[in-house]
Amino acid sequence: MASFTKRGKTWQYTVSRMVNGKSDPIRKGGYATKKEAQVAASEIESQLQKGITPHLKAEPFDRYFEEWLKVFKPNISGNTRARYLNSLETIKETFSGVPIQNITKRIYQAFLNEYAKTRSKETARKINTHIRACVRDAIDEGILHVDFTRGVVLTGAVPPKREEEKHLSLFESKRLLNHFKQPTALSHYLILLGLTSGLRFGELVGLTRKDFNFKTNELNVDKQWGYTKKMKQGFGPTKNEQSVRKIKLDGNTMKLFKELFNRSPDNIYGLVFFTQTSKYKVLCNTAVNKVLKKTLTNMNIQPISAHGLRHTHASILLYKRASIYYVSERLGHSDIETTNSYYAHIIKELRDQDDKIAISTFEELVG
Repeated sequence: MASFTKRGKTWQYTVSRMVNGKSDPIRKGGYATKKEAQVAASEIESQLQKGITPHLKAEPFDRYFEEWLKVFKPNISGNTRARYLNSLETIKETFSGVPIQNITKRIYQAFLNEYAKTRSKETARKINTHIRACVRDAIDEGILHVDFTRGVVLTGAVPPKREEEKHLSLFESKRLLNHFKQPTALSHYLILLGLTSGLRFGELVGLTRKDFNFKTNELNVDKQWGYTKKMKQGFGPTKNEQSVRKIKLDGNTMKLFKELFNRSPDNIYGLVFFTQTSKYKVLCNTAVNKVLKKTLTNMNIQPISAHGLRHTHASILLYKRASIYYVSERLGHSDIETTNSYYAHIIKELRDQDDKIAISTFEELVG
């Protein structure tokens, strides 16, 4: 039962509560009218009835997100961490000092609309993903009771890259692999493996000879190597715990690497893509991109980046009807939602094909 007291020009509520057999009432004042105090008290009583401990302390969104990053994301890798820190800076610019409890769905949608005016839809999606994860943990902690990110609409003013610029077709992939059937440079091996494994660049340059199991044709992925100034130098953890995995490789790829190991010297790190002259001791992402661009251009194929090899790998598997769950696990995605969002265009195309199969199948049965 709540009681209400007028203190000067404002109203205060007191909600009765017992904690460990002792009276521990909840009080809060500063309401302009008694009605406002009654509404607030009613919400507190409703939470208590549901077994929820009310969180009355205002939590500035920027501070909460920063603390959340330290507590819930302590092991994220360099590039991923940099993206989260960019999100933090954006939150500081817009919501500095604003309690997370005061942010409504309307306020958040307005923020996303403004943010997307100078960015692509994909960029808007990334910051929304970061904030949504934070908000859901705030709900679990009892700080929030409503997910203000649920059902928001994502837009973007800057056109994203066309999908065909991000990955190769099946026919183009076959041509590229045939081109590198007899690789002559270390970058050729990396491009080949990037296409046949779908690994991230940091995972590729973090591979050691011990990660290749030539008896089972398996590749062990449990670390990455820092190849930019934003990343921790040397070996580091994978992007997330789901990225620790073992994947099967085709026999041709494994044979090429077995031959490479037999005829080339090892190094103190055991790295497959070790380069003594490189600042980071491994093949440079920029250099690999240049080799890949030149190769594809000479083949009259629209160039893609080294990361595009990963998209190509996933796209081919999906078009070949590999399970979305298998593809997600093979890529080391944190969850199935990530895979669905990245390859929604392919999934929709396959769904359209499934519709045609379903219709034709039952038309035949009826006929």
